[in-house]
Amino acid sequence: MPKPVKVGDELDVSIEAVAAKGDGIAKKDGFVIFVPGTAVGDKVKIRIVAVKPSCAIAEKIEEAAA
Repeated sequence: MPKPVKVGDELDVSIEAVAAKGDGIAKKDGFVIFVPGTAVGDKVKIRIVAVKPSCAIAEKIEEAAA
């Protein structure tokens, strides 16, 4: 099944939860994206830096425009 994101994609997301290690969790079509340095409720622009079989890792680019 193809992943809904690929390395280099930029997305506006809302952080829905925080993982055990403290990274924020966002989702795209149900696919989990970990975003370090974020908290629940943050709306941020992210860039995907790695895609794994069951999740992706992203970096925060900026706070998303309201």
